[in-house]
Parts: sequence; C-alpha cells; structure tokens
Amino acid sequence: MTTHSRGVSATIDPVKLDRLAEVAIKVGLQLQPGQDLVLTSSIAALPLTRRIVEHAYKAGAGLVTPIFNDDEMTLARYRYGADAGFDHAAGWLYEGMAKAFSNNAARLAVRGEDPSLLSAQDPAKVARANKANSMAYQPALEKITGFDINWNIVAYPDLAWARQVFPGDADDVAVVKLADAIFAASRVDVEDPIANWTAHNAALRGRTEWLNGHNFHTLHFTGPGTDLTVGLADGHEWMGGASTAKNGITCNPNIPTEEVFTTPHARRVEGHVSSTKPLSYQGTLIDEISVRFQDGRIVEAKASKGEDVLKKVLDTDEGARRLGEVALVPHSSPISASGLLFFNTLFDENAACHIALGQCYSKCFVDGASLSQDEIAARGGNKSFIHIDWMIGSDKIDIDGVHKDGGRVPVMRKGEWA
Repeated sequence: MTTHSRGVSATIDPVKLDRLAEVAIKVGLQLQPGQDLVLTSSIAALPLTRRIVEHAYKAGAGLVTPIFNDDEMTLARYRYGADAGFDHAAGWLYEGMAKAFSNNAARLAVRGEDPSLLSAQDPAKVARANKANSMAYQPALEKITGFDINWNIVAYPDLAWARQVFPGDADDVAVVKLADAIFAASRVDVEDPIANWTAHNAALRGRTEWLNGHNFHTLHFTGPGTDLTVGLADGHEWMGGASTAKNGITCNPNIPTEEVFTTPHARRVEGHVSSTKPLSYQGTLIDEISVRFQDGRIVEAKASKGEDVLKKVLDTDEGARRLGEVALVPHSSPISASGLLFFNTLFDENAACHIALGQCYSKCFVDGASLSQDEIAARGGNKSFIHIDWMIGSDKIDIDGVHKDGGRVPVMRKGEWA
C-alpha cells in the first residue's frame, strides 16, 4: 500500500504541491525567524511534508520537529493490541507539545488519512482510545483552542482517501483528482496564491465586522429537519480567515477556510437540528445525525450510521453535549460548488454552516486573551475534551440574527448571505 501510495504521488502537480507548502508556512503560520515548529503528519503525506519543512527552514525556522503517524500501524493496534491498552494515550508526548507551545513553538498538522480507517474495528475500543487520547491531548489542545500560538492545518491527497472520494476511478486518476480539488480549495491553483489569500481574508473580515456590528443575542436556523435557536455567548466576537494569536502572529489556522465563526452560549441552545453532510470522525463515518437540544444540552441523538460512536462521543464529558462553536458558510462556497463530499471535516465544514460539539475558542470573545477560564465559563463558553464540527447548512437553510429586544435581521436565505 505505502509503495503504491508513493508511486502515484509522482502524478501530483509538483508546482502546486510546492505552492501549498509555501502557503502553509507563509499564510497558514506566518512562521517567524527563529520560531520552532511542531509538525504532525501521516507518513503517506511525506511528499508535502518534506516541502513544508524546506519552506519552514527557508523562512528562518529554529527547529522543525516532525511527528509521524501511519494507517497500517494504527490498524495493527486494533488487530493485535492488548485490551487494556485502549485506555492509554501518549500523555508524555502531548505534555511535551504543550511545553513547546508554551515556549512559542508553532503547530502545523498535515492531514490526509483514510476517512474510514477504523470503520470495521470494535466501536467500543475506538471510543475508549479516542477518549483516552482526547484527555491526554488536553494540555496541548488548550494552547491551540486558546490561540496562544500560530497554528495551521493543511491536507495531502492520500491514496486511501482519494479512493473514498472518487470510488469509480483508477488509483492514479483518483489521487490526481483529489490533489486538484485540494489545490483549488486551498487557493494554490492560481499564479499568486499569497495575493489571493490576502483578498480572501479581507472579504471574510468584512463579514465578521458586519456580524460584530450587529452583536446578535441569538441565531435562528430553520429548514428541513431543523428549527434551532443558538444563543451567542456574552461578549462574543466573530472571527474568520486570518486571526492574530496571543503571541502576536497573524495566521490562517485552516487551509482551506470559507467560514466566519464565534462562540455560542453553552446553556442557551434550544430546538432540533439535522446534519446535511456525513461526519468523518476518527475513522468512523457518522451519517444523518439528528439531535434535540434543551437548556443548551443534547437530550436526544440519532444517526443512520455510526450512532454507537456518536453516543459514546456525547458521553466523553459534561461539555460534549454542548456547543463550542457556530460557523456560517455560504452554500456557494468553492468547496460546496465543487459538489464533492471530502469525508474530511477540514474541507466539508467549509462547504456548509456548521456547529461544533465541545470545547469553545476563548479567542472568540472581546478581549478573549485576558479572560480567565472562569470568566469564559460565566459568559457561556463551553469546556470539553473534544471539539467536533458537523455540517448543518444547505441551500434550504435560512438564518435570522435576533437582537436582545427580539428584533430580527436576515443573515442567510437559502444558504446565501442575505
């Protein structure tokens, strides 16, 4: 498998691959001279990861530390690992990462794993491993969700992933198609990607300024299977595109990105909502999710596929049944317009409005950098070991912004900005 993966990578456009690596460092991270970089990647993504490391050092990186994972090694654990081992995670590694972030190291993740890697494995073991990992990862995750540092995620067209997105095509054709889709979504299929990103960030900033100007009390989503009122946290702030981390560096955490997002009030969400795209979570596909919220908490949850995993996720901790993010994306976004289901949240969340279960972003508050955890909680910010985005937007969804006095303003109609 790995050899074949390497073989097909030769057909990926090397110029665009190099541009993606450069954009990851210069736009995604804006890596600073002397700054260290902690880099995680799948082994399958080596062609991109090597280029990223090259661009990092060209930009003056102090030390780049790569940490690799591999699908076959992950499967070996499920096939042969001792049962007790599924309640363990590499806490020492995440503590080390958290320490690196405390010393101002940047964080970059190269994604591209098989979306259905664990679909045939025991859901109970998958849930146990996910929970242990989420808990161990908390010290590092807090630095990321708290926006202490500049961080970024990009994607690479792994063969197993390409087979899922383009099931009817030969391997080499599928990989090239997925590569082209990634390059287009990541805005590196143009002559000057960095200028393109500058313009795109300015457009997203315009949206956030409009939303922040209105300072809505709640958002009301209506459409097929959906009648949901999402209260917004007290003193919330909308963000999108480029954001400035607490270390003073402006970065684009997600490449691609089409969303503007903020922090909901964890105790003020009411009604029901249905997913509009499948959620690929830790190797399990969860489809046709429908949930009901009461007093901010999910009290009923169903899914046509992956329901076991969904319910175990919801039981991770107290905050797992509450919202940590709400994000608005027009249905006409380039990723939605591609008509592709990527089976990867990094892309699929940028095709539709979405909500996230779990941990909130403390950055999405006015003066968020100076707020304590207690102050964030008092304003409605959620705390959890997880942060999982799933899609609820489509061309059939309307959204109204509701002011504290009950006045309503159209925000989206049929999935487009009103």
